[in-house]
Amino acid sequence: MTLYGYFRSSTAYRTRIALNLKGLDYDNVSVNLAKDKQLEAEFKALNPQGLVPVLQTDDLLLYQSPAILEWLEEVYPTPALLPKDAAGRMQVRAISAMIGCDMHPINNRRILQYLRNELSVDEEEVMAWCNRWISEGFAALEKRLAADKARGDFCYGDSPTLADCYLIPQVSSARRFKVDLSAYPNIVAIDTHCRTLKAFGNADPMMQPDAPQ
Repeated sequence: MTLYGYFRSSTAYRTRIALNLKGLDYDNVSVNLAKDKQLEAEFKALNPQGLVPVLQTDDLLLYQSPAILEWLEEVYPTPALLPKDAAGRMQVRAISAMIGCDMHPINNRRILQYLRNELSVDEEEVMAWCNRWISEGFAALEKRLAADKARGDFCYGDSPTLADCYLIPQVSSARRFKVDLSAYPNIVAIDTHCRTLKAFGNADPMMQPDAPQ
């Protein structure tokens, strides 16, 4: 497999975590978002949207990280990143969607670049924008996590799920955008625990070959 991504991309980050949790080998190809390499014809031939990640296998070209993660779960079911029961799978998918649909998209690079370049929003206001939407999302997620009395060290249950693949990159983004995490002890505890696991540590942005040295 070949993963086209970028060290700081949250969507590529969550895909790396899932690949690592599944114990799958893959080659990394960096698409430098800071230099808009994703908009060049060579990459758009892989993904006309001009977005990372793209996962290439021998006979498939996969795009959109939610679809990639679901594909990995179907094709490589062990270890499972979704619970066995329908209610549990719903919970994991709901947490994933809270992050993947309602937090990350409005704080990703192309939105922030539009604020900066097209609307002439200054950097302080951009940071305030990020803080607003991440904090609002984390507040709701924190309540949901606190209400789950059966939860172990992860977002759901006692083992990593797709929800943790989504959460850890979002916590990394929150720190980058200087979000005060003190109001979210459950989120911080999950992040701390996940980072002790090799699959998460090896997926960290600063461990990638294209990270600044």
